[in-house]
Amino acid sequence: MPSLKTLRNRINSVKSTQKITSAMKMVAAAKLRRAQAQAEAARPYSSRMGEMLAALAASEAGNPNASPLLVGNGKSKTHLLVAVTADRGLAGAFNANIAKAIRAKVKSLEAEGKTVKVFTLGRKGNDSLRRDLGDKIVGTKNFVGKKSAAFADAEAVAQELVRGFKAGEYDVVTLVFNHFHNVMTQKVTEQPLIPAAQPTANDNKTEHNYEVEPDDGTLLERLLPRNLAVQIYAALLDNSAGFYAAQMTAMDSATRNAGEMIKKLSLSYNRARQANITKELIEIISGAEAV
Repeated sequence: MPSLKTLRNRINSVKSTQKITSAMKMVAAAKLRRAQAQAEAARPYSSRMGEMLAALAASEAGNPNASPLLVGNGKSKTHLLVAVTADRGLAGAFNANIAKAIRAKVKSLEAEGKTVKVFTLGRKGNDSLRRDLGDKIVGTKNFVGKKSAAFADAEAVAQELVRGFKAGEYDVVTLVFNHFHNVMTQKVTEQPLIPAAQPTANDNKTEHNYEVEPDDGTLLERLLPRNLAVQIYAALLDNSAGFYAAQMTAMDSATRNAGEMIKKLSLSYNRARQANITKELIEIISGAEAV
């Protein structure tokens, strides 16, 4: 059995850890409110723009002059997966889920004979994936030192993706991120970026008629790269809200686990202390009887 001093040191150590995890939980809860508000505010715009581009992609599918960013370049040999993770950990399986999804997607695509490349957004994703997919990572960006990612950061990433696509480095681009549903649920989501997502069976079937000025080509030339930036920025905001939710949940669990450990250690300490006192009393009584 450990000595009383060892048990006291362990109890004090766990108490210190409990204070840290409790403080981190409160900080994550405070940051979550702001991140959740930003994510929810960005969704209507990004969702509506995505629907519009999906409708345009469906209508332009047979047009040989349609923009490749909208309908693709006719090939699907090389796929680029954009993995969005956080720059920090202590959030349970939040970052690990993205890494797991990327590995599964790479394995699935390679089984179909595709070439796969990876672009990481977030330090944790890069640290995790470079161990076994380091040869596939073609770019990385993190936001260490910033309170949150800005739209300018998303635009820079979008420009890099457009440059690589036009250079023929890849044919299909897919965004993989944690979609924030609520504090307890963050779902790994795959979102097509290039070509634009096609309408699904659940989409509104109403026909969309758009009046474009000055012309379709000029509009799409500016709108398509901006749509990429909007979708990436919305994913970054979603990911940020999901991270703080996951961190708050993880720190809450850690705080409760520390409390249970303190109770068990305190019980062991009291039992050991009582055993020592009983042993000393027996020694005193035995000595008195001997005299």
